[in-house]
Amino acid sequence: MTQQSQQPHQAQAGIRARSTGAVPGQGPTGRSRILEVDALRGFALAGILVVNLLATAGPPDSRGLVNVHAADGAVQWLVVLLAQSKFYLLFSFLFGYSFTLQMDSAARAGARFAPRMSRRLAGLFVLGLAHAVLLYIGDILMTYALLGLILLAARNAGPDGVRRAALWVYGVAGGFLLLLGLVAALLGPEGPDGTAAEQAELTAAYRGGFTEVVGANLKALPDTLAAALLMGGFVVAAFLLGFVAGRRQWLGAAALADRARLRRICLVGLVVGLPGAALSAACVVGPLPERWAVLGLAVGVVTAPALSAAYATGLLLWFGTPGGTAVARALAPAGRTALTNYLTQSLVMALVFSGYGLGLYGRTGAAAAVGGGLVLYACQLVLSRWLMRRYRLGPVEWLLRAVTLWGRPAKAAGATGAAGVPGTPEVPGTSGAPGVVEGR
Repeated sequence: MTQQSQQPHQAQAGIRARSTGAVPGQGPTGRSRILEVDALRGFALAGILVVNLLATAGPPDSRGLVNVHAADGAVQWLVVLLAQSKFYLLFSFLFGYSFTLQMDSAARAGARFAPRMSRRLAGLFVLGLAHAVLLYIGDILMTYALLGLILLAARNAGPDGVRRAALWVYGVAGGFLLLLGLVAALLGPEGPDGTAAEQAELTAAYRGGFTEVVGANLKALPDTLAAALLMGGFVVAAFLLGFVAGRRQWLGAAALADRARLRRICLVGLVVGLPGAALSAACVVGPLPERWAVLGLAVGVVTAPALSAAYATGLLLWFGTPGGTAVARALAPAGRTALTNYLTQSLVMALVFSGYGLGLYGRTGAAAAVGGGLVLYACQLVLSRWLMRRYRLGPVEWLLRAVTLWGRPAKAAGATGAAGVPGTPEVPGTSGAPGVVEGR
């Protein structure tokens, strides 16, 4: 390699070392926080937000349920194309990756990992239940808490076996979902099947007071949990693959420096993911008939990992440039406080759209909702940067860590978290929501 070709990699490594405190050649039990990983979480928050916005603002599609402008239809189409199902899988992957950091943290502290993680998952479940009932029924935290037990049970397995298990789980879950979608497409009704009446009832509830909103969420909770667990195979597969990534150091400095490999993954992800996402949007939003919606959802979910990988590797390539490094530094604080930001997003959406707030449910088009959401996201970037300059953890991260440690987290400046640096992150995921990282 020539001196000129070495310089970009040296500069990239130097930027990463200065921004994260990384130590070259550090082993898996002494890993430092990686700026790019925090930035990926921060970026994914935007995708989580726009997907959740369309559900919180009103009917999830425009098939005769609401009148929308052309811009609203285009925004719905783009959200399904570019965001739906992509970001909760990315967060699920990061959950599994972060799980290995938590294991390393417990080992360094001489603590028993299983009790720590069990308390953390229990705390996450309680947070998710409160979130689903009071703010947003599309919560994924409860699903993460339940399926995280599988990751806990597999913690001592070898990376190769875990990788094979991830592929098997993905294949079985994908095959089942595609079969279900195909049956619905071939045998499903041609016209409306009561959806409009159900949506009218839901609209009345969400435009009511606090009691009506909570009642509607409680009524929908069993179906929501069942649907989340139906999709749980993809979450588990992403968990397991993230675990392998942590053990194999796929997001370490050496892997990030292999830009040719990142470019190949990005290209393959785009070639596989974009056609599947386009078919999904055509089925779910239109112009294909209503009975194709389930198949479109299935195709979108099955091909979503490819597009998620393309997003991640494309961003990692960009973050390796001077301009991209500046963007990564702007995104990283939001990624470090992802759980706080995720719940804050739901709180703001509830106050805007539900009856105990402004009551705009079903009264706002997709374009206006997403535009407002991007403004909210920009505010979160600024506030997260301010918060991380002053504190080790966000408020919800602090609470969850206290539950995990069963004691008050250390207040001393410079105390280290799971990744070996101040302020270990919380990792979201769902149709839009988060998972977790552990610290000392």
